[in-house]
Amino acid sequence: MTQISVVIPVYNEQESLAELHNWICRVMEGHSFSYEIIFINDGSNDGSWKEIQKLANLNPFVKGISFGRNYGKSAALDMGFSRAEGEVVITLDADLQDSPDEIPELYDMIVKDGFEIVSGWKKKRHDPISKTIPSRFFNWVTRVISGIKLHDFNCGLKAYDKKVVKNIHLYGEMHRYIPLIGKWAGFSKIGEKVVEHRPRKYGYTKFGWERFLNGFLDLISVSFVNRYKKRPMHFFGTLGSVSFLAGFFITGWLIFQKIYGLYRGTAVREITDQPLFFLALVALIVGVQLFLTGFLAEMMTSHSSRKSDYNIDSELNFKD
Repeated sequence: MTQISVVIPVYNEQESLAELHNWICRVMEGHSFSYEIIFINDGSNDGSWKEIQKLANLNPFVKGISFGRNYGKSAALDMGFSRAEGEVVITLDADLQDSPDEIPELYDMIVKDGFEIVSGWKKKRHDPISKTIPSRFFNWVTRVISGIKLHDFNCGLKAYDKKVVKNIHLYGEMHRYIPLIGKWAGFSKIGEKVVEHRPRKYGYTKFGWERFLNGFLDLISVSFVNRYKKRPMHFFGTLGSVSFLAGFFITGWLIFQKIYGLYRGTAVREITDQPLFFLALVALIVGVQLFLTGFLAEMMTSHSSRKSDYNIDSELNFKD
């Protein structure tokens, strides 16, 4: 039985891979863990895949997957999760800013302390202020919306019980919200551990300002999807009903005004000459469309299936 699977997304990190591999091996062998290291090459255009191939030839516990193009960190993690065999799954970034020395304690928090998800907290960061301030604001907003009291949602160093990674699906930039996705899937035992944040030794960061905008959009998306994916009619049907009823009552009021005016013998504008009529008409049409959208979404949900459409170029050391 494999105790630990270490899943590492790789994008243009050739220089750090051998050092990271050796470090992980020292930790695993020092604590007598049975392990596997899964490198997911996310469309790197440097020599990262060749380096992974070298490591896989030297160490049978190293496994590799290479994407045909860059899909993003979430896709890489999702693929790694699907192939992981360890009872505890640890995720690390490939840039050596996460310390493998944290692995034994993270493992104990899952196995001995009963946590299902443990997120690292880089309390002391080695990043410029242009990165730390937006990150703190981002984490604060995520805490408020998700209700999960974590300080660092975006930390790449995390530990999971195997059953967590086998029951969640990642896409887009959802890797930031794995604790939230896990919570919605029923895994609410979420812990946090202060971890070391090391200065970047090789290369440069691959993330820019756009990740914060994408992060907020994905937070809205994951909150909506996880709340309503099994019952879309509750969302679209409610909005559609409110819109339809609003249009219906406005139309009824306009007709009542017209009839009452004719009865009293007073001059009354034609219903079709009033802007309120067109507003009511739009509300009726939108209401019907939203209701039908919810109905169709319910049908699609009941017949949906999980599908992986990643273009995988090569794999190393995986059993058939």
